[in-house]
Amino acid sequence: MIPMYAASALRARMATSFVARRGFSTTRAQLGSPYHYAEGPRSNLPFNPLTKYFFWRYWAFMIWQTYKTR
Repeated sequence: MIPMYAASALRARMATSFVARRGFSTTRAQLGSPYHYAEGPRSNLPFNPLTKYFFWRYWAFMIWQTYKTR
């Protein structure tokens, strides 16, 4: 049982060092980019997913899509 614990500990240690070596970094959202909106992530949607009845409208639309003729 002892070697099994040692092997898993070694594997975990190697995984963390591998992730640290890859050099992950984050940058601030660029306002000139068309993929970042200053108003928020839902500003470009033609509907409001935060309304009270969005759940029902969403599922009604999905069901309508399955039954409509092509």
